[in-house]
Amino acid sequence: MVDTNNAEGRKRVLVLGCTGSIGTSTLDIARNEPSYAVCGLTANRNAEKLALLGAEFSCPTLLASAVARDGLKDAFASFIAETRPDIIVNGIAGSAGLVPSIAALEAGVDLVLANKESVVMAGPLIFALAKKNNCRILPVDSEHSAIFTLLRQCGRENVDRLVITASGGPFRTWEKERIKNATLADALKHPTWSMGTKITVDSASLGNKGLEVIEACRLFGFSADDVQVVVHPQSIVHSLVRTRDGAIYAQMSEPDMKHPIISALSYPAVRENFMKPFDLTDFVCGETVRTLTFEKPRTDAFPLLSIAFGAARTDGFAPIAFNAANEVAAGAFIEGKIGFGRIPEIVGATLDAENWAGDVRDLKDVFESDRRAREIAAGFISGS
Repeated sequence: MVDTNNAEGRKRVLVLGCTGSIGTSTLDIARNEPSYAVCGLTANRNAEKLALLGAEFSCPTLLASAVARDGLKDAFASFIAETRPDIIVNGIAGSAGLVPSIAALEAGVDLVLANKESVVMAGPLIFALAKKNNCRILPVDSEHSAIFTLLRQCGRENVDRLVITASGGPFRTWEKERIKNATLADALKHPTWSMGTKITVDSASLGNKGLEVIEACRLFGFSADDVQVVVHPQSIVHSLVRTRDGAIYAQMSEPDMKHPIISALSYPAVRENFMKPFDLTDFVCGETVRTLTFEKPRTDAFPLLSIAFGAARTDGFAPIAFNAANEVAAGAFIEGKIGFGRIPEIVGATLDAENWAGDVRDLKDVFESDRRAREIAAGFISGS
């Protein structure tokens, strides 16, 4: 059992989505870092694992699936009040993570955010909440964590382009027609990261990279035309920035999600000696010589990336529609209802079905446009 009762002088951490990949990595950090005390845990459906973790960390737990949907916000707000965290890690996957993000920011607690959908769906609204309640949103996606660090080092005013890297997924070298006919088993063979089913499918389609483009535009205040994606199969360079004098600066480390998580948890301090220092000479000159390579994304074979850029340019309700349609289409693929090649077709058709421009005024607007986009996407699936 991990002793979290004696938490004096330790940062109290509430982990949302503790049974997922981000939650698991966060708890691994907490087990080995005496400066953090886990004060609460939530999960969606895995009640057995949640109970075991609650016993291990001697802390309260919340099973989200046991709460009525219209009561979730109040349930999370009450749980935050009960657990009194100094910082909240949101590792919940998909649009389900938005309501907990709002509850965290309304409570005025710093938010370590792995749930990119919160920014994609309601970026301006949650940024306003953070400002109003004097708390911070700290990104945990490896790409956005890297950009966050690089902008601090270079100065936001000196940077004119963001370069987001992508592993390329399991289909990077596949022919276009073969990709269209890929199976779920094929899509789940990610070459670098171990993640949940939905995000792994999104990585295979580059839909996840599309969401990350929208997230980067909103988090850092760049237009879609000032964001670039490059394929980097080794996943060593996590992102780059270009300064106004034309120079490029990169953040590099071995691919391990614990690095961006500890960076966010310890911000603005830098946790010393957390990972083995990255040595470029060892990387290049060790027993096995590895090479860093960069390629242009094949948007003809992975059209979701171009569709996402279009949604980022339209802004307004378009990012919400992109995320909703992608969740519906990817879910249908996972359930065996459609082929892999249908995912971008359904997302593109949903965005073409209506004018998604306009100002998102409040959460009611967010949830209504999300509902509408899901309805449209589901119609395309049922008509397949």
